[in-house]
Amino acid sequence: MQTATKRSKWVLGSLLAASLAACGTAQPTAQPTSVPSATVALSQTSTSASYQVEVWNPPFDFASPRTSTDYVPLVLADKAETICVSIPHIKDSYWLAVNYGVVSEAERLGINVEIVEAGGYGNLPTQITQIRQCVANGAKAVVIGAISLDGLNDLIVELQSQKIPVIAFMNDISSKAITAKSLSVPGEGGQEIAKYLVQKHAKGSDAVDVAWFPGPEKAGWSKAADEKFKATITGGAINIVETKYGDTGKEEQAKLIEEVLIAHPEIDYIVGTGQTAVTAAEILRERKLQDKIKIMAYYISPEVYAELQSGGIQAAAVAPPVTIARIAIDQTVRILEGKEFMAHVGPKSFVIDTASLTSFDPTTSIPPETFKITLRVSQ
Repeated sequence: MQTATKRSKWVLGSLLAASLAACGTAQPTAQPTSVPSATVALSQTSTSASYQVEVWNPPFDFASPRTSTDYVPLVLADKAETICVSIPHIKDSYWLAVNYGVVSEAERLGINVEIVEAGGYGNLPTQITQIRQCVANGAKAVVIGAISLDGLNDLIVELQSQKIPVIAFMNDISSKAITAKSLSVPGEGGQEIAKYLVQKHAKGSDAVDVAWFPGPEKAGWSKAADEKFKATITGGAINIVETKYGDTGKEEQAKLIEEVLIAHPEIDYIVGTGQTAVTAAEILRERKLQDKIKIMAYYISPEVYAELQSGGIQAAAVAPPVTIARIAIDQTVRILEGKEFMAHVGPKSFVIDTASLTSFDPTTSIPPETFKITLRVSQ
């Protein structure tokens, strides 16, 4: 574990002076104002690259109309407030990418962050306790990668009563008492990878057999992926021979994959979480089955990206975790400072494969090789 330290005051001052000279000094409103899109001028925006996103209006309902726009982050925070970020675990490289997105954006903006991880998707009570402790330690806002779609709703009402903003990111939360969301459509990765399969195996062609590994059975994000994947593949010549639910730890996924290979040795595809795909690639190489069974992931991670580069995985859906995490931190700072913010925003998912890999920007999803788990940023 590492602790990120304060950047040079001279660098911060230079950046701020440059930005104010270019953009002018904006007066923040007394209360944060949700805006439907980035077409509204946002104060103190950075000169760094913007993000292509979709915005839902009214917010917090993925059935709402959505529009595409650019998300332009702030240059710097006005004050080094402390934010709590709660995530399910950092047992796989996906959540390491999220960790990097949070830490790098906090360092860039000049704020303090305490990151707590609950140890796994079976530990909802731990996540609740950690968030309460984080707030007791002085956090002014909480960014939550939820273990459960509904299980945090009472806590969110409790935090709202304490005037603590809650920002949902990575995994959805059903409560309407949250302040903002930064995430793509829940399950959209499952839908996109299913569309990719259907294009390869249209109705009327020879049917293929798929083993499907959606992730934890009770997590909102995996439920959504499961539903969308199964609904979409009906458009193709695709049979799901077995669905295996389980935590996204490597050991659990390896156990489930081994069970499927014993029960269904003639399958054509293994499709599932990022950890499923990476673990399957290792197992298939050990068994000399890498040329017989293809592997696809419904979300990206650093290890998935590496396997795509080497050909161990054939395709993956992307809802860029580093970008989503960065946006969530920027949203939180805007809210705390009374600036305009987009209440419900996220990048659209898409699929990359070995043929399209060269056009993919890995910095949106992959941390630097030198990045280590970091649970605190202090200014």
